[in-house]
Amino acid sequence: MFGGGPTAQPAHGSPQTAVQRPLPDIASLVRPPPTLRVGEVESQVLARGGFVPTYGSPRRTEGQAMNQSIPILPDAASTSASEVDLLSLTLLSITVVFSVGIACAIGYFALRYWHTRDVNRKLHESVKAHWQIELTWSLIPLIILMVMFSWGADTFDHYHEPPENPIEINVVAKQWMWKIGHESGPREINALHIPIGRPVRLTMISEDVIHSFYVPAFRNKQDVLPGRYTTMWFEATKPGTYHLFCAEFCGTDHSRMIGQVIVQSPADHAAWLESQPVASAAERGRRLMDSSGCLQCHGSDGNRFGPPLNGLFGRQVVLKDGSRHTVDESYIRRAILEPQTQMRAGFQPIMPSFDGKLTPEQVFDFTMYLKSVADANGPVAGPGPDTNVREENQP
Repeated sequence: MFGGGPTAQPAHGSPQTAVQRPLPDIASLVRPPPTLRVGEVESQVLARGGFVPTYGSPRRTEGQAMNQSIPILPDAASTSASEVDLLSLTLLSITVVFSVGIACAIGYFALRYWHTRDVNRKLHESVKAHWQIELTWSLIPLIILMVMFSWGADTFDHYHEPPENPIEINVVAKQWMWKIGHESGPREINALHIPIGRPVRLTMISEDVIHSFYVPAFRNKQDVLPGRYTTMWFEATKPGTYHLFCAEFCGTDHSRMIGQVIVQSPADHAAWLESQPVASAAERGRRLMDSSGCLQCHGSDGNRFGPPLNGLFGRQVVLKDGSRHTVDESYIRRAILEPQTQMRAGFQPIMPSFDGKLTPEQVFDFTMYLKSVADANGPVAGPGPDTNVREENQP
């Protein structure tokens, strides 16, 4: 029965009597396990081939007390975190004050004037002179709302305009994984290595449905859309490993679309980059242009079928309809995948579409190459092998 384990089977021909095994000592069931020192559990897990995550703050060492409290907010590990927290808590405080005040006023007046519920409520002439009260309770909330709106708009605008010379990283979202490529060449799956104290700019696109790149410790979240680029930037202030989530429901395995952002010291990040012997994104883009035959039409001189590519990125170009456009990441993507939608003035519409022939990562490599020759005399080949990270459908 309960807690006694299985009964012994009687021998053949013996009476049908069951021999019960003795019940275990109740004290042994409730006795707590032996106390392990800090680090012993992790050591046992690692010895069995397991993985011990180190999200958030660095792991405790022996002698440090465990924080048993439940945090109201996640770690603040970026330059934007403190301002976003202050804005959110201010808005929450104002909302609580007004909500409690209005609820108390309703309750007080309901009880105070309950006995006059049958009085004629027709507007009296004396009440018309109280317009000052109505103006006051209308203007004060309006002023508070406009201050909060201005504060929020300024914060939004500031953290959507990255500073000069950020670290450029491209992100491709796919059910159900994050594919991340660095300007210097390394590629990662569900992980992002960045240095502390340097602004990082992400250019993101989705291969299938809408996703959302969310790092709670940085207070940054940005939708990742199919068919167009979205950008975000942040600057980490604390080393450590932090959660990366998809904050937009994207299918059956949405909850498994997670990853890590590993913030390193400048020296550790430089060592990590050196340990990744791969060609840079610009070098891959150059070789891709050679293999795709792009330079047959787009040479460094002007005697080709297409416009020259050197010095192109960041310039304003005139299209066939007379409009002007700045050559940025979105312009280059459309020029490669939908060339007929933005034809350059003075050139014939003969460029074929590469839609379906190039992956989003290859389009990013093209862009990195054009950035690298923005101030050069002409395209130059880049050495080095082309190494890719193996893609997996499982995060």
